[in-house]
Amino acid sequence: MNLYYSHKCLGYKRLRHPESPDRIASARDRLAADGWNFIEPTPCEKQDILRVHVPFLYESVQNGTFTDPDTPVLPGILEHALLSAGAAAQACESAVQGIPAFSLMRPPGHHATPNRVMGFCYFNNIAVAVSGFMKRNPGASVAIVDIDCHHGNGTEDIFLGNPYVLFVSLHQNPCYPGTGLQSRENCYNIPLPPGTGESVYLSSLERAVDTIRAFNPTLVGVSAGFDTHKDDPITQFGLETATYRKIAEILAALQKPTFAVLEGGYGQRLPDCILEFLRGLSET
Repeated sequence: MNLYYSHKCLGYKRLRHPESPDRIASARDRLAADGWNFIEPTPCEKQDILRVHVPFLYESVQNGTFTDPDTPVLPGILEHALLSAGAAAQACESAVQGIPAFSLMRPPGHHATPNRVMGFCYFNNIAVAVSGFMKRNPGASVAIVDIDCHHGNGTEDIFLGNPYVLFVSLHQNPCYPGTGLQSRENCYNIPLPPGTGESVYLSSLERAVDTIRAFNPTLVGVSAGFDTHKDDPITQFGLETATYRKIAEILAALQKPTFAVLEGGYGQRLPDCILEFLRGLSET
């Protein structure tokens, strides 16, 4: 498996903000101690961003003129966002070449809509990666599976109605951003109540995988959020650390080229959750 990471993603922070560099640094240290190696990613280009976002959004990130209570204006955030999106695109290309891949980068992306930054997200990393793959491979299809505790509203908005993309999201309801309450067109939403544990979650994922299997995608992309863990400080799901290996094994059983990008996850067990997920994705 290829693992994409750059120390540059630790170079921005907002005091007491949950999406901190510490969450990535601790995961990097845990994975390195387990013997994993890292590939330095490169930034994507402006035209890659403009496949999924309007020019106004790019310019607002570049100029620091956007407003969102959860997504701070910080020096150099454009460069950080371009690097995170670039890592996602490289992870996607790795999967296409037959090597599963994971992007251990920040900022996350799945809340960024075509015209709005929100929820800690500036550009939609997985959407940038998938749109680039589809441009290079006309007629190819992609299933995007969002396992973050929050609904991937930005990814849904970007790909809604696209017959070559199936978007699947398992998420807590009620919870930020309050979307994803029902399925529509090519977007299959599975809202689950607070307190959802492993048994219900995995059975729901298996149901979603049946839909993915019927769709028969060329490629699978995973918005890998780990804020579904029982100890996460900002959500109320009840998954165990070992659950993430089981999640990855279910997805790997699709036997499709697969890549994943980090979304949320703010608890102390995040490094172990990521490690379990990677083991499940790489060992099946």
